[in-house]
Amino acid sequence: MDKIRHMVGHNSKERISQKHQHSGHLPGEVPMYFIGLIVYLVALFVPFSGEISNYLFTAAVVLSGFHVIVEGITETIKHTKETRKFQPNVHLLMTLAVLGAMLIGSFDESALLILIFAGAHFLEEYAEEKSQKEITSLLQMNPTKARLLQADGSTKMVDVQKLKVGDQLKVLPGDQIATDGLIVKGHSTIDESSINGESMPKEKGKNEEVFASTINGQGTFTMEVTKDSTETVFAKILSVVEQSQTYLPKTATKIQKIEPIYVKSVLLIVPLFVLLMPVLLQWSWETSIYRGIVLLITASPCALAVSVVPATLSAISNLAKKGVLFKGGAYLTNLVDIKAVAFDKTGTLTQGQPVVTDSFYKEEAMKSSWQQIIVTMEKSANHPLAKAILAAYGQTSTIEMSVKNEIGQGIIGQYNGRNYRIGKPSLFQQVSPEMQEKTNEFTSAGKTVVYFSEDEEVVALIAFMDRADEKAAATIAYLKEQNINTLMITGDAKTTGDAVAHALGIDEVFSNILPENKAEAITSLQTKYGKTAMVGDGVNDAPALVKADIGFAMGEGTDVAIDVADAVIMQNDLLKFEYVHKLAKKLNQIVWQNIIFAMGIVLLLSGLNIIGQMNIGLGVLAHEGSTLIVLVNGLRLLLPLKKSKKSV
Repeated sequence: MDKIRHMVGHNSKERISQKHQHSGHLPGEVPMYFIGLIVYLVALFVPFSGEISNYLFTAAVVLSGFHVIVEGITETIKHTKETRKFQPNVHLLMTLAVLGAMLIGSFDESALLILIFAGAHFLEEYAEEKSQKEITSLLQMNPTKARLLQADGSTKMVDVQKLKVGDQLKVLPGDQIATDGLIVKGHSTIDESSINGESMPKEKGKNEEVFASTINGQGTFTMEVTKDSTETVFAKILSVVEQSQTYLPKTATKIQKIEPIYVKSVLLIVPLFVLLMPVLLQWSWETSIYRGIVLLITASPCALAVSVVPATLSAISNLAKKGVLFKGGAYLTNLVDIKAVAFDKTGTLTQGQPVVTDSFYKEEAMKSSWQQIIVTMEKSANHPLAKAILAAYGQTSTIEMSVKNEIGQGIIGQYNGRNYRIGKPSLFQQVSPEMQEKTNEFTSAGKTVVYFSEDEEVVALIAFMDRADEKAAATIAYLKEQNINTLMITGDAKTTGDAVAHALGIDEVFSNILPENKAEAITSLQTKYGKTAMVGDGVNDAPALVKADIGFAMGEGTDVAIDVADAVIMQNDLLKFEYVHKLAKKLNQIVWQNIIFAMGIVLLLSGLNIIGQMNIGLGVLAHEGSTLIVLVNGLRLLLPLKKSKKSV
């Protein structure tokens, strides 16, 4: 079973909870907002005197915009102290715009401005919370109690954090399994959908692994704890999802860096605008101040500020539901620039399990008898090739014969006075030309061959191959459609690598590559093609995953590979890679739509203001409306992409 990424410390759950608690919320800000909205509507539709209406509009500003005003002032002071230079934010700009509108008597517009801006602010937080739903759901699924088996056979409910490796737990029907471990007694069916997404429960018995957060069926069993609660598969999944919320894409980081510069520029331009327009265009001071306030509103980069992060978080949430866990938005946004993708072979492009593809018998009449002997001998073995033979010939009946495994000699057996052996070709001397020809034919096709001998004469051979994954073939075809180069890096012989590459349509193969040289192969690809992604699952892939611009680990891979990768593809389903690339392209498209639209609105409104075709009410609606449009556009990424003919 897969082990997912690097682990959080003992305080993981508390750390995530704290993150949610300190997200900028003030006590009661949401109820205050709606109270302010009601007050605004009363002032707007009830025929009070102008003075009373203005008081009500002011109350609406204070109630609905309280958190905006406080954040604008406190965050500006905090960041100014930290950087030792003036660092204003958009909230401060909005606060000044509202005060300016009130100073010139536009109380209703000032209330509308703060209501729309605060509403957009809440919608942005909704986008974040929606993307963090995966974390919340996982936290709720995280086991907290376990039935610890006592020396006298009784059980005691204890906190999961107190469990130690070696402790034995009792698991009753319907229990949530508390931690990772091995069944030592009993058997049951277990729902593992929380770990691997599989809907069908799995039957488990003695010496089989079970995982934290999975649900026991109708059986009762005793298990031994094999991992600390912070090192379970489930805890590592939680860690990966948490990380995906904390790393922002580079575009977002750049926007956050230029925000104070932009705000400072607006705060400088607006006073100059007010002072110069009466001189340059002979405006009255009243007109100049009024249009200066409108400029302050329309030039605020609210829509730009929310162009990237909500969209990226929505995309990450979408992928988490599809079984792809990203450790940061930057990796997802950078995926659209990838020019080449390198794949490990075994377990990534192939099924990871050898299967029997061919067989050849010296005498066809003896095939049935020899198969009986082969199956009987292989049933005493415990290696992947034995499993493949039994899967191919499993219906063949067995016989009574003496069998033993000898290291370096293969499997040896005696039956009816004859000696039989199964092993690699180098163990045998008496090989007929016909048998050698067949061997060469299969090995040149990248297949592994074992011999079966009777009294040391090779009378049959069986060929195996780790077959290419059909989903991998579909993914390779998609990447080629996108003009992305596909390559395979493998430690296998050239014939084996070429055979798999040919079956999948891969452009280039790096064969006989040692683990320490895989990173060098990635470097050469980066030099040749540009940005390169790597997909792998083994310890030997770790250097390449680190070196690649984006590293993808397969979910059934090793701890080390998942630890150093930038994203994890659960269930070893490469079709998910295609889905990720499509979503990354859509994210990139939406982000640029947002940025261009946001800046276009600022320029349009500012231009209309200068020529006298803009007022505060229209400016508020157009500017804050554009912010809402940008947010909603980003939230579209929460929706699954339309399915192609290849299901994901």
